[in-house]
Amino acid sequence: MNVLGIETSCDETGVAVFGTGEGLLAHAIYSQIALHAEYGGVVPELASRDHVRKLLPLIRQTLDEAGLAIADIDGVAYTAGPGLVGALLVGAGVARSLAWALDVPAIGVHHMEGHLLAPLMEDASTQPPFVALLVSGGHTQLVAVEAIGRYRLLGETLDDAAGEAFDKTAKMMDLPYPGGPQLAALAEQGRPGIFRFARPMTDRPGLDFSFSGLKTQVLLAWRDSDRSAQTRADIARAFEDAVVDTLAIKCERALDATGFETLVIAGGVGANKRLRAKLQAMAEKRGGRVSFPRPMFCTDNGAMIAYAGALRLQAGQHSDASVRVTPRWDMATLPEVA
Repeated sequence: MNVLGIETSCDETGVAVFGTGEGLLAHAIYSQIALHAEYGGVVPELASRDHVRKLLPLIRQTLDEAGLAIADIDGVAYTAGPGLVGALLVGAGVARSLAWALDVPAIGVHHMEGHLLAPLMEDASTQPPFVALLVSGGHTQLVAVEAIGRYRLLGETLDDAAGEAFDKTAKMMDLPYPGGPQLAALAEQGRPGIFRFARPMTDRPGLDFSFSGLKTQVLLAWRDSDRSAQTRADIARAFEDAVVDTLAIKCERALDATGFETLVIAGGVGANKRLRAKLQAMAEKRGGRVSFPRPMFCTDNGAMIAYAGALRLQAGQHSDASVRVTPRWDMATLPEVA
C-alpha cells in the first residue's frame, strides 16, 4: 500500500507517503513559527487558516517527490486528535475528501500514537514490549507498550509538560519564540553546577511528573541574578539538567517496574541532545537499549501519521466516511493491531 499521511494537529503542516513494501517514499513539513512569533504562541484560528492555504500544495509537492500520481494512493491517514479542533478539521476534511474521491480507505490516527511509533518506522528491530517516553510541548507520559494498540499509562505530568516548561521558562528569560529550542541552544553555553534546581518528584515513589515548581525556581533565580548573558546561559543549563535528570530517573523506574529492556523516546523534546545522551548512557549501563526517531521526526510530521495509519490499514482497520476529530483522546481506548 502507498499511504498518504496528513498531520495538522497544531502549527505544522506535515505530509508524507509511506509504502508498506518500500518504507518512507517522501515527506514535507511546513512550520508556522514565523506566523505565530509576533504573538509569542500559537493562535488557533491563524493556525487553521494557514493549514488551509498550505495543505494541498504540500500534498502535490510530496507526491511529486515520491514519483507518484494521486491515483497511486491506496489509503489515507490523518491526525484525528488530540490537537486544536480547527486545525484537526482541516486535515480530516481534506483526507476524507481524497479518500472518497479515490475510493480508498482512510483512518484517523491518534497523534501521540504516531509519535510513539515513529522510532519503529526506520528501525524494524524495535518491537513491543517496551516503555515509551512521550515528551513534547503538550504531553509528558510514560507508557507501557505491550503490543501496537495495547497501551498502559504508567505516569504523566500533573501540570506543565516538559516541552511546555521549556517554552515558559524561555519566555520568562526573554528568549524569542519558540522558546524551547532557544533555551536548549543557550544551555550549550552554560557552565554545569553554577546553579542547581530540584529534580521534581524524584524523592518519592511513583512515575508521575511535575515541572511547575521547577519553573518557579528558575523565575526566582533569574529575578535575583545579575541577568548577564553568561548567567542566563548558566540558568538555562541548570534548568535543562534538572529536566533531563528527572526524565531519566523516571524512565529507569518505569523499566524496573515493567521488567522491559527497551526504552523508546518520542515527541519534540526527544530531539534534545543532552536527553538523548543521558538516556543512551543509562540504557547501556543497564544492558538494555533505547530507540529514538531522527530529530526531524521528533517534532510533528506527516511521516509518523502515514506509518501509524499504514499499520492499521494493513490490519483491516479504517474510519467511517464522516469528518470527525477528537481534540481530547485517551490513547488507551485505541484498538489493538492484530
